[in-house]
Amino acid sequence: MDLFQKIAKLKKEKNAVILAHYYQDPDIQDIADFIGDSLELARAAQKSTADIILFAGVHFMAEGAKILNPSRKVILPDLRAGCSLSDSCSPEKFAAFKKANPNHFIISYINCSAAIKAMSDVICTSSNVVKIVERAPKDRPILFAPDRNLGRWASDKTGREMTLWQGSCMVHETFSDRKIIDLKVKHPHAKLISHPECEASILTMSDYIGSTSNLLKYVMESADQEFIVATEAGILHQMQKKAPHKLLIAAPPNQNCACNECPFMKLNTLEKIALALETEGPEIHVTNEVMIGAKKSLELMLEWSV
Repeated sequence: MDLFQKIAKLKKEKNAVILAHYYQDPDIQDIADFIGDSLELARAAQKSTADIILFAGVHFMAEGAKILNPSRKVILPDLRAGCSLSDSCSPEKFAAFKKANPNHFIISYINCSAAIKAMSDVICTSSNVVKIVERAPKDRPILFAPDRNLGRWASDKTGREMTLWQGSCMVHETFSDRKIIDLKVKHPHAKLISHPECEASILTMSDYIGSTSNLLKYVMESADQEFIVATEAGILHQMQKKAPHKLLIAAPPNQNCACNECPFMKLNTLEKIALALETEGPEIHVTNEVMIGAKKSLELMLEWSV
């Protein structure tokens, strides 16, 4: 029995569902029951009726699934699958930051820990950040965490001034302006499409800016045939499947490395997924105190995103 067959058999036996982010390896995307970006995966987790939710993503995503499904078992194939952006915002430092900015309405990007979600008024994703910021109370200043690039972009789009936590994503901050300009010279008809977690210099030269799912949709629907894609390279698998005749070029990082791939996302493997289903672990746990606050801010996000 190969791994694909083993995983399918275990899913059926355990009444399990596999949710996978677009940044996972192609094989994991292909065996998933649902593939999406953070907002789509949050909605899928909320609607799940499976006994076990296996999250092929990173820790904060699995925490979110547990918060929205407290009675279900949520497992993550590798507990080391964290997030540089989430790690940049510790609960202790954020609590002090919040105290130093009283009366602020707190919007936190979903790429944060459950503890940060519990200290927030509402959560956002890159898909809905503009809508969430626009719905924030007009009579209160906004504190936005933890991604400064996404916060700056959302502020420019909405005209709302925000106090920004100075965090960033290690993948989206590594793209090279010079190398992208060189690529645009070599491919004059290629459209540069970028995730809003990228630095301002990349966003300024972009032809389109959007969340992971919106970048995929843009490639599928655009009449253009060539694209330079400035986000984690895992999304190119779905783009190639949905638009097989189009040329897709992964935006190059500053270094000669695979820095445009998230090392945390890539910790998940088919072998670990099979083992996780077999052992029903590692399991994600969230304390009741954190669960209550985080569930409130996540559910408000889903309500405001309709």
